[in-house]
Amino acid sequence: MPELSHRRRLLVLAVCCMSLLIVSLDNTALNVALPSMQRELHATTSGLQWTIDAYTLVLASLLMLAGSTADRIGRRKVFLTGLVVFSAGSLLCSLAPNLELLVVFRMVQAVGGSMLNPVAMSIITNTFTDARERARAIGVWGAVVGISMAAGPLVGGLLVESVGWRSIFWVNLPVGLAALLLTLRFIPESRAPRARRPDPVGQVLVIALFGALTYAIIEAPDAGFGTVAPFAALAAVALLALLRYEPRRPEPLIDLRFFRSAPFSGATVIAVSAFAALGGFLFLSTLYLQNVRGLDALHAGLWMLPMAAPCFLCAPLSGRLVGSRGPRLPLLVAGAAMTVSGVLFAAFEAETSNVTLFAGYVLFGIGFGFVNAPITNTAVSGMPRAQAGVAAAVASTSRQLGQTLGVAVVGAVLASGVGSSPYRDAFVTAARPGWWILAACGFAVLVLGLLTSGPWARRTAERTAQRLESVEVRQVVGASEGA
Repeated sequence: MPELSHRRRLLVLAVCCMSLLIVSLDNTALNVALPSMQRELHATTSGLQWTIDAYTLVLASLLMLAGSTADRIGRRKVFLTGLVVFSAGSLLCSLAPNLELLVVFRMVQAVGGSMLNPVAMSIITNTFTDARERARAIGVWGAVVGISMAAGPLVGGLLVESVGWRSIFWVNLPVGLAALLLTLRFIPESRAPRARRPDPVGQVLVIALFGALTYAIIEAPDAGFGTVAPFAALAAVALLALLRYEPRRPEPLIDLRFFRSAPFSGATVIAVSAFAALGGFLFLSTLYLQNVRGLDALHAGLWMLPMAAPCFLCAPLSGRLVGSRGPRLPLLVAGAAMTVSGVLFAAFEAETSNVTLFAGYVLFGIGFGFVNAPITNTAVSGMPRAQAGVAAAVASTSRQLGQTLGVAVVGAVLASGVGSSPYRDAFVTAARPGWWILAACGFAVLVLGLLTSGPWARRTAERTAQRLESVEVRQVVGASEGA
């Protein structure tokens, strides 16, 4: 990628953030619409889970493929394709006549979405080459997640109450079109110096692992363990096959050598934990506010502002702290705040009092606002720039996998707890194990943030980067000699 002026770099960042905005806004706005969709489409709890998880599951399965493909054939080209497919999928979702087709069209959306976030992060990484400047750019990137969390529930609630849940998908169309035109005008093409070969076997194994695991978790409460056991077994076999097959390939879909870096491994698990907490938190909060408290979608969205506003305010602060002091402090703040928030709901039934509900939302917003920048920065820092797309895709995959598992596990726990009891009477008790799970996710962020951000962890990252760069050099030399 050619060296760009400061103004041009900011324009590139703005366009990349627009793609993140439509993807994130779509998810947060859709959560507010779940009860309305449940009534109109006669959906069960597992049906609602699939409207969220069909999207995040496909996204998680294809992100690494999209990242490596973008490095190979051109990041701008893949990014443009993603914008077109995501916008088309959004239009189809708005026209879906039933739950089954809505789930299918959400999967189409996800195919496009898989080409946006990791590719945009790769573009940012290659545009902002200075470490501090990149950390600030990633802080802005994280702030966009906060904007989507702040605007999503409000925009979603307003649209659901005034027009209907289908209009949520219309918001993506003008933003997607604007991002498409700006990409054509301002973002230069870039690719890795040497193309990586496709890994179709690894891709199939990833899809089998994520799909089978998610299906087993979501359907277990209704179908029973005997029905989902083959899917759980398939997930285990796919995982073992991945661990055996990928290290044997010279250019694997998932480069397991990345995980020799303690900060990278920590960032991956932290991303899964944090976004599992987010997925479960939004799922439980939306159903509680509308189905138990009886609020309409707009007022439910307003109630989520105490969570969204701190997230928006803390994300750029986290980016600046990562740039000036490293990832440890933001991760410790994030883990502590998310843990305390989960404990408030699990041990003290925070949702039953306005004061504790407000406090729980504020704490979760602070925690989630601080967690995003260190995850992203740690994932791509220290990795060879030629593999920036793959490294960013692993981080993005971890986020989507976490959100998928959070909705699947917490929804399954809730469905099992409610059973045949009256929904309003049983919800608080049935949700308590789910809140404990979210508290455990926050505690995992705290512990891993402490363990994987010290001097020992940094040394493992340096050794890993040196090994990867030496292997990259040998492969380039070998390819040139072969030519």
